[in-house]
Amino acid sequence: MTVDDEQDDLIELARRRFAGPVNFLLSAPELQFLPAPDVPEVAFAGRSNVGKSSLLNAITGRHGLARTSVTPGRTQELNIFEVGEPTMFRLVDMPGYGFAEAPKDVVRQWKHLVFDYLRGRVVLRRVLVLIDSRHGIKPVDREIMSLLDKAAMSFLVVLTKADKIKPSALAALTEATLNASRIHPAAYPQVFATSAEKGLGIPELRAAILAAATI
Repeated sequence: MTVDDEQDDLIELARRRFAGPVNFLLSAPELQFLPAPDVPEVAFAGRSNVGKSSLLNAITGRHGLARTSVTPGRTQELNIFEVGEPTMFRLVDMPGYGFAEAPKDVVRQWKHLVFDYLRGRVVLRRVLVLIDSRHGIKPVDREIMSLLDKAAMSFLVVLTKADKIKPSALAALTEATLNASRIHPAAYPQVFATSAEKGLGIPELRAAILAAATI
């Protein structure tokens, strides 16, 4: 079996896994409200309004699983979703970062919640760091990558809204993003370009999530 055959098999397996039960479990404003650490978790991180909820909906094939909002910073809790029945692994939608107009106490609470989760959650397998293709990596994205380095948490960079820029620009951005991520020891050596609206890259990312959750 070739590498391509193995990848095709993983993509199909991931499609079947996500076609099965996927359910919202709970929202956790503090770590004490998280479910028992008994199954692997893959978390989604990104700037406010980067398209985390839309990407989650596309990956799971459920239009209304994760709420979407045009209001930046809407999600201020860890939203937990279970995949499989019985649960095989969980997806965790983390609060969006980079809300410049948020009160300082909200930002402080976000930092404590997120860093404590990244550093102390033993079942967390990988974090997906979402970058808006229209804007590229911003200083606040570099901050979260450095935070992941400090937490020794493996992360994968995912470009969202890839259908909003020209293919040539997307290719250049993907290469530049990969080069930028290489300076981070926790970064996974691959960048995924996706579009929740058009389905671009969704099967491949779905497979990468399954692989990370079943290591």
